[in-house]
Amino acid sequence: MYIRKTTTSKRADGTRYETYRIVESVRIGGKSSKITLLSIGATFDLDRSLWKQLCQKIEEILYGKQPLFPLEAPPEVEQYAEQFAALILARRAVPVTESSAENPDRYIDGVDSFEADLLHLRSVGGEHVGLHGALSIGLPEVLMGVGFNQTQIATALASIVGRMINPGSEEATWNWLTKRSALGELLDVDFSQMSVMRLHRISDDLVEHRETIEAALFGQIRTVFALEETIALVDLTNTYFEGSMKKNSKAKRGVSKEKRKDAPLMTLGLVLDGSGFVKRSRVFAGNVSEASTVQEMLEGLGAPENSLVVMDRGTATQETIDWLVSHKYRYVVMSREKVRTFDMDKAQTILTAQQQELKVYSEINEEQTELRLYCYSEMRAAKENGITDRFMQNFEEALTRLHEGLSKPRTQKDLDRILQRIGRLQERSRGVSQHYNITVTDNAATKAPNKPLQATGVYFEKKPVQGSMATHPGVYCIRTNALEFDNKTLWGYYAMLNDLEAVFRSLKSELGLRPVYHQTEDRAEGHLFITVLAYQCVQAIRYKLKARGMHQSWRTIREDLSTHQRATITFPQRCGAALHVRRASRPEVRHQEIYNALNITHRPGGIIRTRFPQ
Repeated sequence: MYIRKTTTSKRADGTRYETYRIVESVRIGGKSSKITLLSIGATFDLDRSLWKQLCQKIEEILYGKQPLFPLEAPPEVEQYAEQFAALILARRAVPVTESSAENPDRYIDGVDSFEADLLHLRSVGGEHVGLHGALSIGLPEVLMGVGFNQTQIATALASIVGRMINPGSEEATWNWLTKRSALGELLDVDFSQMSVMRLHRISDDLVEHRETIEAALFGQIRTVFALEETIALVDLTNTYFEGSMKKNSKAKRGVSKEKRKDAPLMTLGLVLDGSGFVKRSRVFAGNVSEASTVQEMLEGLGAPENSLVVMDRGTATQETIDWLVSHKYRYVVMSREKVRTFDMDKAQTILTAQQQELKVYSEINEEQTELRLYCYSEMRAAKENGITDRFMQNFEEALTRLHEGLSKPRTQKDLDRILQRIGRLQERSRGVSQHYNITVTDNAATKAPNKPLQATGVYFEKKPVQGSMATHPGVYCIRTNALEFDNKTLWGYYAMLNDLEAVFRSLKSELGLRPVYHQTEDRAEGHLFITVLAYQCVQAIRYKLKARGMHQSWRTIREDLSTHQRATITFPQRCGAALHVRRASRPEVRHQEIYNALNITHRPGGIIRTRFPQ
């Protein structure tokens, strides 16, 4: 098989153009002939040096034969091979005609070709990669170190990998393990013989040893990836519950980040290192103040003196900063100052990692103990202007409707009620009401005796407050006591908070942190801790993939791998027995790219051949 380039002329005007064909040499009647298997048009752009390798890959697919020494092909070769082999099969494969049971043509090499079947399909791609993530950070060894036996380790891995691939409750994980997943084959465990209660119990076991597991696991991660323990990022998020949660003392009403005012909450706090791995997690009541948790999160970490702590505005109270200084931590925090200032004459331009321009300048206080980095971003300014304009427009339209309603019959005109409506509108305005002077006129001069006052008009005047988002969009301030950093380095540490937000998004959207269905405190904490462990495994996978230039989200990776399956192919034989072959399907190009980047096998689970009856 080879690729032939042919030059052709158009009949109409004689214009010459080139086309490409896949050609194969065959012997017909004792003579060698060339037949075209596929015309691939004039837009074939694969480098000529790869044509031979492409033809070899197509032959592997068409004839089902693996070379003695297989070579790793570039992704573009694999993609073309899959595409062209499928077209050749669709257009040139000879269909096998129906025949009777007595017809010997039914049997090919003693195998009944009409009764061959495909059984017990199970997903294996995501499980293969997820289990690799857990093994790569030494999770089984950590669990063994706290006293888990082999059954408990396998169950814990099943629960954690299940959270990575099919986020949900323990019942959802059990259904996935027993009905749709090949993870049991990779772990050599028959999960169909395991009750769902074992998943609940392993959750309890993990929570019981949480602190030991977290510390040992991060120690393993730091060794495997050679991380320097110098940075700690601290932040919190919350998760909501379905149910009353009367048996959970930490389930409290609070400010839900999902706007679930109807549901009780629990708060998850994380301390991460600069590479995005979790150093410590803690669960707090749903109504906890963010600033009050920092000391508890950092105490006992054993971080060396002068470790850098990065926090956002919610946790960076002055009390927290004073505590960090007294315990000899360095800090980089988002300032909580409400008044925005920026002097464009002092600013210098730096480029972010995304090659975006940022205006910055710094000032040190008189005591020479703290530096403030003032920043201005045009992209952030455009975003904040859009937000402010939208809320101002909504606010003005609502006031205008109130005013116009006063001139219409059968509408509310009572002065007290109108003032109440304006008050509620101001509460919902997200702060833009501070930029308006509102005047309500009434009919005090003309009203009849013993009649309530009525509003006659609602008028407003826009007067933006200086030092606010309306007058200084795109401006923010970073505080630090690490005076040795230059402006660009300092801003880079602050930018890590965006990565922390990405962690929480991954936990909540990709790994099933929300909602929680458990009614007891221990089981709810177990759900959160399993999600944290699943995140550690996902981060290990993505850390390796990023080193190979692959930056996809875990959701995208998981969806790409979902099409890699294991199946049993059954071949009835002439002798009355049946040959059963259990194996993974041939990986597609996107599967191979991930497997190659992680340096793991393309055919997880191996090949199992059996015959029945013997």
